[in-house]
Amino acid sequence: MHGIRSGLMLLRSRIPPLEKPSMRKQHVVVLSEEERARLHTLIGRGTAPARALTHARILLKANQGEAGPGWTDRAIATALEVHHTTVARVRQQYAAGGLAAAVDRKAPEREYRRKLDEEQEAHLVALACSAPPEGRKRWTLRLLAERLVQLEVVEDLSHETVRQVLQQTASSRG
Repeated sequence: MHGIRSGLMLLRSRIPPLEKPSMRKQHVVVLSEEERARLHTLIGRGTAPARALTHARILLKANQGEAGPGWTDRAIATALEVHHTTVARVRQQYAAGGLAAAVDRKAPEREYRRKLDEEQEAHLVALACSAPPEGRKRWTLRLLAERLVQLEVVEDLSHETVRQVLQQTASSRG
């Protein structure tokens, strides 16, 4: 008898708790016909980023309108293999900012200042395309950075900046 009881307790611990029907959602999703059509088109094309497709599926499952299934967060999370807090966050984003806020990725707010201007980048590319220093087979990123400082093209330069600039210009160091 004791073995059956412990087996049932073990089984219960593996099943996620169901949400009570009386629990009210803080952020209810009610999609309009146009929004549902847009989400179905987005999913049907399949060319959007995976995150956008997942968020679209979450919204369609969470829809509590007349044409929506109104699934619970845990049921959606299980079906789409995401965490239930992701489902809750998508609901919140939809309630706060609409469909675009919930599906589309937010553009980064931070602006990055360029370390080299166009003229300095041209010096770097020309140097990278030139013959390497004596005793070397090729230019290294660190050698390029040091040489630009020696030539007084820049005051200070890291090899990582050299790498990023050369990667953007798609130049080959040989």
